[in-house]
Amino acid sequence: MGSKNRLFAEDLADAVDAPPEPAARQTRLGMGVLAGRNNRLAELATGSVVSRTHELVDPARCRMWAGHNRDYAALTEARCDDLIESMKAQGRQEVPALVRRVRDDPAYDFEVICGARRHWSVSWLRSHHYPDFRFLVEVREITDEEAFRLADLENRARADISDFERARDYLRALDAYYEGRQATMAERINVTPSWLSRYLDLARLPADLMVAFASVHDLGIKHVTMLKPLLKPDDRRARVLAEAGRIAARRDDGGEFALSVPEVVRLLALAADPPKKSGTPKKSGSTSERIRTPDGKTMLSVDRTGRGGLSLLLPTRSGATRADIDAAIAAVLDRCWS
Repeated sequence: MGSKNRLFAEDLADAVDAPPEPAARQTRLGMGVLAGRNNRLAELATGSVVSRTHELVDPARCRMWAGHNRDYAALTEARCDDLIESMKAQGRQEVPALVRRVRDDPAYDFEVICGARRHWSVSWLRSHHYPDFRFLVEVREITDEEAFRLADLENRARADISDFERARDYLRALDAYYEGRQATMAERINVTPSWLSRYLDLARLPADLMVAFASVHDLGIKHVTMLKPLLKPDDRRARVLAEAGRIAARRDDGGEFALSVPEVVRLLALAADPPKKSGTPKKSGSTSERIRTPDGKTMLSVDRTGRGGLSLLLPTRSGATRADIDAAIAAVLDRCWS
């Protein structure tokens, strides 16, 4: 073998038999771990990665935040049925509730910012043959104003929270966090001032008016535009509140007097502006009363025929609904029938 070939073979054997360099490789690995940790800390610091703390806790150790926007006392098995059945099927609570730690009350560890239905449902399951269910929470450190905005953002698109609950929460927050400035509040929660104003109007309806409705949770902001004008001037307001009291009394008597929201609104509108008589009824039986829709169209004409009784005429193009007509006829009978 030539000298060049011999040297090449020796070098090749040395390369194959050479021991690895563990020290150098270990150093590179250590550098990689440190670099990964540094990158993770940098991501957390810049907000590109968010660290959350989830815990499974006893719901009895959690209280509702005083500023919570849901009426917890109004929750029932029927209102939470979908959530209860979902938890049964999954065997656990899938979406954590948002809470913050309690430091001023030894009876509780957390207060619930978002997740009243989840809290109620887990509590119900634990007392109905599912004692192993735990309440899944995500712990946050936030201010009251941040908690309000967070709860509002989570619940705004939910159908299971009523307009009245949301309206009441907005009215409370207006003074608590925004010094009564509607424009500032609208900007902070990213809504238009007119949108916010309708909710505030709903929350400001007097309690003497709200008693007319079987459940305030059935009221929506669409009803505010019909109810608010009925309260001015003072004489109309007095008639409307008196009618609201009569409706509530009839319902509380234990009878079957149950009216929908549109029917109640119709009766209140009739009380605000009672039908005006067109003069002394003629013997021919000319129309003495006209009951109109909110836009001024006659939906029911009442003819008085002396002692013979009443004659009712229903125009076919008034635009009134069947419920409107029923409520108007009922009001006439209540007023004229002995």
